Amino acid sequence: MTLKKFKARKGKLFISLSGILLGLLIYSFFSDKFSIVFAFSMLIVLAHLVHLYLTTSYALDSTKFYYRSGFINGEIPFREIKSLEPNINKWTGLKPALASKGILIRYNKFDEIYIAPKNNQEFINSILSLNPSIKVLKAE
Repeated sequence: MTLKKFKARKGKLFISLSGILLGLLIYSFFSDKFSIVFAFSMLIVLAHLVHLYLTTSYALDSTKFYYRSGFINGEIPFREIKSLEPNINKWTGLKPALASKGILIRYNKFDEIYIAPKNNQEFINSILSLNPSIKVLKAE
């Protein structure tokens, strides 16, 4: 049972937001109105963003898809996956992703999860080689 791992794509919005927050934290240390509460709050948010950046990944074995992003992780058996819809943006729901233009995975009857691997097509080809019955839909 070998795991094929896929790194997550890091979007410009995620990286820009992290940079802005880091800049605000640094600025707050040199400001006349320094607030330990603000600095501590920013440090917690930045630590969470770094954790997301370092841990977001996806993997496939012979029977399941695995996802991990920060404190969110899980697995979906291939037999439950109904379809993949690549190159879309999803702003609500379960989204262990750091970028847009990812893949929406529909599974069970009404469940869906949005992911953003570095290479959408490579991920789709890999999952279809393990379960060719999964449908690939075009983005609406």
